[in-house]
Amino acid sequence: MELNLLEKTEIWIENLTLDNANLTRLAQSVADVLSLDRAEVLVVDVRSNHITLDILRRNIDAKDVFGKEKQLLEALREVPGVRLTDETSIHSDGILGMICLNEHEATEVIERMNAMSDQMVKRIRMRAIVFPTGFEVKGGMIEDTNTPMIKQALEAQGYLVTVGPILDDDTDRISARLNNAVLDGYGLVITTGGVGAEDKDRSIEGLLTVDAQAETPYIMKFRQGTGRHEKDGVRIGVGEVGQSLLVALPGPNDEVAVGLDSLLKALANGLDKKSTATLIADSLTRTLQAKQHWHHG
Repeated sequence: MELNLLEKTEIWIENLTLDNANLTRLAQSVADVLSLDRAEVLVVDVRSNHITLDILRRNIDAKDVFGKEKQLLEALREVPGVRLTDETSIHSDGILGMICLNEHEATEVIERMNAMSDQMVKRIRMRAIVFPTGFEVKGGMIEDTNTPMIKQALEAQGYLVTVGPILDDDTDRISARLNNAVLDGYGLVITTGGVGAEDKDRSIEGLLTVDAQAETPYIMKFRQGTGRHEKDGVRIGVGEVGQSLLVALPGPNDEVAVGLDSLLKALANGLDKKSTATLIADSLTRTLQAKQHWHHG
C-alpha cells in the first residue's frame, strides 16, 4: 500500500557519534533498508550526537518502512565511522514514524490498512454517476431516456447511482466534470452522447483530456469533411484514472442499450479498459452494420 508522506519527510537518528564517517555510504545504507533510490535520501544535518535525513519522495510503500528500525540500526552499525550505543534510536513524524514499530506491530497495522483499503476500493467501485450530454437534452428538446435505463440496470447489479447534470457540448466543461467525479470517489463514470463526427460532439475529446491513454475505438467511419462530418468517424471511449473507470457511450437509446449490456459484461468479468472498449465497440459496430443493411435491404 502506497502512502503519502504529507510533507513529513525527515528522519532523526539520535544518540550516535560519527568519526570520519562517509555520509554518502550512510545515506546508501538507509536507502537500501527502506527500498529507496540513493538520490532519494539526503543527509541534511549533522550534530554531535544525532543526524537528520530527508526522504525526497512523496509516496512510500508501507511494507518498505513500517517496523524497519531494528534493520536500519543494524545497517548503520556496519558503516565505518558510525558508532551506535544502547540508547541510539530513530525518530520521525507522520507516516515515517511507523519505522519504530516492532515487526509484529508492523504486520498487524499493514494488514488492517490493507483491509480498510480493500473495503474503500469496493465502495468506490460500486459508486456510479451518469452524465447525459448535449444542448438538445439540456434544452428539453428531446427526452433523456438513457439515464433512467442506465440507472436501473446498474442498480440491479448493486451499484449506488447518482444522476449528474446534463453536460454542455464543450471539451473543457466535460473534462472538468469527469475530473470532479473521479475526485468525488465515483468508480464508474458514464457519459451518453457527444461521440459523433460533428463539431459539436466533444465527449471523446473531454475524456482524452482526463486520460490521454483512453481507449477510443471507432464504431463507424466517415470521410472527414463530407457533409456535417468534421471528424472521420464515431468513437466510444473507455478511460481509467486511479480506481475510476470512465465510459463514453453514444446518444441513441438503442445504441446505449447495446453498449451498456457489453459494459456490464466487462465489469462482471473484470476486464481492463482496452478489453472493455473493444467489447463495447464490437457490439455497437455489429448493431450499426445491421441497421445499415436493413435500411439498404
